[in-house]
Amino acid sequence: MRLTPSRRPLLPRVLLGLLAAFVLIQLVPYGRAHTNPPVTATPPWSDPDTKALFTRACANCHSHATVWPWYSHVAPVSWLVQRHVDEGRGKFDINVPGYGRKADEAAEEVRTGRMPDRTYVPLHPEARLSAAERAQLADGLELTFGTGKSSGD
Repeated sequence: MRLTPSRRPLLPRVLLGLLAAFVLIQLVPYGRAHTNPPVTATPPWSDPDTKALFTRACANCHSHATVWPWYSHVAPVSWLVQRHVDEGRGKFDINVPGYGRKADEAAEEVRTGRMPDRTYVPLHPEARLSAAERAQLADGLELTFGTGKSSGD
């Protein structure tokens, strides 16, 4: 007895459909333009440690020095990565004059643990900050960007 298409096992058809959808979403262009804009400003870092901590934990989304890992070229992850970089640069970008709209909030975001973003740290363990590093980075950001509210005040 021969199985009709409707009686074939469901799992292979579902897997084939998922594979076809995965291949098709690769054609969506968003998240593929991985060029970094030119640097038009560089902050006067308060100290080398602040710059090093920022580079380690923040620069991928808040500067024009984004390193695009292999998975940032594969949809749908590429969409998420591109959105994070676009949002990060839109809020606080150290490589544009004025450093973005939210330079004054950067230290508070770090101090309260909202940054680095929770979805970023698992794939970038180097961005995980100890409590001391978090305080040091927040203080350094406040000194660098002139908010003047370091925890040592």
